Amino acid sequence: MRTALYPGTFDPITLGHVDIIRRASVLVDRLVIGVAINRDKGPLFTLEERVAMIEGECAKLSEETGTEIVAHPFENLLIDCAKEVGAQIIVRGLRAVTDFEYEYQMVGMNRALDSSIETVFLMADLKHQAIASKLVKEIARLDGDVSQFVTPTVNAALLERLGKT
Repeated sequence: MRTALYPGTFDPITLGHVDIIRRASVLVDRLVIGVAINRDKGPLFTLEERVAMIEGECAKLSEETGTEIVAHPFENLLIDCAKEVGAQIIVRGLRAVTDFEYEYQMVGMNRALDSSIETVFLMADLKHQAIASKLVKEIARLDGDVSQFVTPTVNAALLERLGKT
């Protein structure tokens, strides 16, 4: 069984993330969405809320593609998480050259730690290249409409969390 790990903070999950998940899911038998516990980022949503949002967004995708898609929280090294879930592949989405520079360094470090795990980059769809969870939260905090960047369910959760409903 070919398993891939797509890691991120997903605070919140955006349409850009969903697009990468959809595209990655047709490449593997099992896709694990690694939900990073990154206390330094000060997430808006709790880990449990982020996992629930991911599971909600991925249930239909899993049915459509026939790929098992599961959310898996992690706080350890990415490469250790990949081993833990049995992933042979790490999937990363790229929006711009600046993403590539950071990811290039990460691939080098991960390969030094375990050369048997490959990293695959998927370019963001043109319509999603500007989307970043950080920007979505900032726009929503300032009363901007983020409905074009997240699903209706995530939009509702975001507005509720920010007291905008």
